[in-house]
Order: sequence, then C-alpha cells, then structure tokens
Amino acid sequence: MTRWTPAQVAGLAPDAASLTAARRLARPGPWSDTGSTDTLLWGKCQGSGKAPYQVSIDLTGPAFRCSCPSRKFPCKHGLALLLLWVDGAGSVADTAEAAGFAQEWAAERSARAEARVAGEAARPTRTPDPAAAARRLEERLALMDGGMDDFARWLTDLVRSGTASARQQSYAWWDGTAARLVDAQLPGLADDVRSVGGAVSGRADWAERLLVALGRWWTATRAWAARESLDEHQMGDLRAYLGWSTSTESVRRRDAVTDRWLVLGAHRTDDGRLQQQRTWLRGAATGETVQVLDFAAGGQVLPVARVVGSSLDATLARYPGAAVRRALFVDEPSVADERGRMPSGSTLESARSVAARAWGLNPWARRVPVVLDDVRVGLDRVVDAEGASVALAEDADVWSLLALTGGGPTQVFGELEESRLRPLTVVVDGEVVGL
Repeated sequence: MTRWTPAQVAGLAPDAASLTAARRLARPGPWSDTGSTDTLLWGKCQGSGKAPYQVSIDLTGPAFRCSCPSRKFPCKHGLALLLLWVDGAGSVADTAEAAGFAQEWAAERSARAEARVAGEAARPTRTPDPAAAARRLEERLALMDGGMDDFARWLTDLVRSGTASARQQSYAWWDGTAARLVDAQLPGLADDVRSVGGAVSGRADWAERLLVALGRWWTATRAWAARESLDEHQMGDLRAYLGWSTSTESVRRRDAVTDRWLVLGAHRTDDGRLQQQRTWLRGAATGETVQVLDFAAGGQVLPVARVVGSSLDATLARYPGAAVRRALFVDEPSVADERGRMPSGSTLESARSVAARAWGLNPWARRVPVVLDDVRVGLDRVVDAEGASVALAEDADVWSLLALTGGGPTQVFGELEESRLRPLTVVVDGEVVGL
C-alpha cells in the first residue's frame, strides 16, 4: 500500500492535543516490534508503565486498537505509529507476516464482521402491523401540522414587527420557539432556529443572516402545506431539513450506485449535544458528489475519518433528495491502491452559479461542495485568477491553509455556505491534502 502523507494522518486526529502528543512520540526511541503489511500496521510503544502499549492499525479502514487506557479514538499512540510509518525512514519495515498481537486483533475483527452479517441474515423478519404504523404516522403528521401552523404565525408576527425587533429579543425567546418545534417533532427546524437566534445576537452580519433564514423558513412552511404535490426527492429534502429521518434500511433497498469514490474532504462539528462528521465523496464514473454523515451523542465516539485523497471501491445508497444528496455505504468499502486526484474545478463565478442551481432545487441545503481552480488564500478570503473573492468561514483553518500553500495559486475543495467558503482540502505538489 502507498504510504500516506503527514497531512492525511493529521486529518484523523480527534483533536489538536492528540496530534501534538503524537508528534512527540513519532520517533524510533519509544517504539519496538514495529512492522507493516499491505493492510496492517503494528508496534509497541513504551509508556509510563512496565509493559509497552500494543498498537495495531487496519490501514484499509482505517481502524485502530491500542492497549492504553485513553478514550480518544484514535489515541496518540496510533497517530504516532502512523506518522512513524509515513516518515519512511526505515523505523517501520515492510514484512510478509504481521506480529502475533496484530494478527489476533485482525482475526477478531474479521470474525465479528462475519458474525454480524450472519446474525443479520438469520434474524427473523418481523411483519409490521399496517394499522399501527398508519396510526403512528397520522399522529405524527397531526403534531407536525400543528407545529408548522404555529411556526408560520410566529414568522408572520416577526416580520410585521420588523426584523430590527428580533435583535432586541433574548435568546430565551428563540429557544422557546425551538422548544415548541421539538415538541411538534420538528427537531431539524428547531436547531436552525436556535442557530439563527445565536447569530442575530452575536454577529455583525445578523440582518443578512436573518433575512436569508426567514426566506428558508417561510419556504418550508409553504412546502409542508403543499407536501402532497411534492415528488419523492423534494419531499426527501424537506424531511431532512425538518428533522424527520428516513430509515437506513429503506435507503439501502433502493437507489444504490457502485463506483470508485475519491474522498474529497471531511469536516467535524460539535455543538455540545451532538457531534457530526461530514465526508464528501466523488464518483469517478458518475461524477457525482455526495456526503456521508456520521453522528455521535453523549459519550459516543465518531468513526475514524476516511483518509482524504484515498479512493474507495464501494456501493453507496443515496437518500431521497434533489440536490446535495446524502448517501450511506451499503457494505464496508475497500481502499484502492491508487491515490485519487482532485477533479478539475472552476472559477468562483461558476461555483456560485452551481450553488445557485443547487439551492434552487433544494432551498434548505446549508452548504454546497465546490472545487476551485487557481485560487490564492489570504487571511480572511480566497481570491481566484479573475479577481473574484469569497470570505472564509469563521471556523476555517486559515493558518494551515497559508502554511500549505504559501499564498500561491492552488486547487481548493470546500463547502460554500451562503456568502462564505469553508476550505476542507488543498492540492500541494499534486497531492490531495485534507485540513
């Protein structure tokens, strides 16, 4: 397997502290019994205890195991071993056979996967009660109807009072509206209201943000009232925005496509209640870009991020939607040997036109994936060769961008959100590097 780049390893770190600690350990001194095959990487790292920590990594996932007590995933030892392997200075040699502890872990993972597949196949199929299902649906729709009607009245009152009055409202006013939406089983819309309430209270561009949100909210109320006339994909986008989930089993049974998918970029968020990981994939044959979403709440841990720039042979099932579609893996993908290349991009003007068309099809899409060619990164914006510019998102990793590009022209993949861009990936010396 082609060895990764340090930037790709950095993209797997759960936080900056773990990466800093890993870099201190990424030297031969603490390590022994290291080695790698095409699919496995292993080693022992001497910690503060008598026995060294045993570290095993499945490179095809990637997946990690370490005998240390850390609850971070991957831990600093796994990241450090990857960095040592990436260095290629001979500290981690290629061998024909893995160490015993690494083989045992790989065998256990394989056995669990086979047992899971066998268990799913043997699980008896429960016949749903159509009458009970219809009753639950009717009750939910009644709740949602009432919630949307109440929200439409709240919107009307807000506009009649003038948007300037919203600036004077306390956060409790926004939170109370969001709580009523949650009670009406509209959690996605509730999250949006809370987010906009925070922006109105604390952002200089609050008026623009609120005006855009009002249009988005009113469109949702009108679309819900006319939902009987929406097609499957339009209804899928509306359901996703309102927070009415679609079961993964129903998605797996339809609209699947097999392709070689380039991992374009990934981004993690944490609002204190829920962690989300977005992974953007582009099909080599289809040319389609989709997002795979992972969530973790409470003490749960997000899956290890896919390696940016890698290629995955996989079948993806797509959720109903007209634009900026979500997908899920039907089966665990296999990592192709070849490294992916960034697809050709466009100017900012063309990217904005693509985004406008996407928002025309799906007005509730919060972000649109774009690839920009020949752009330069500044402290607060990205400028293309024609002189057009776009402001960077507030959480953009500006210093990493400047360090990687040196202010020179490069290709950038990112998420266009309203009037801002969040860069996720750049091309450095022909390599696709995640931020």
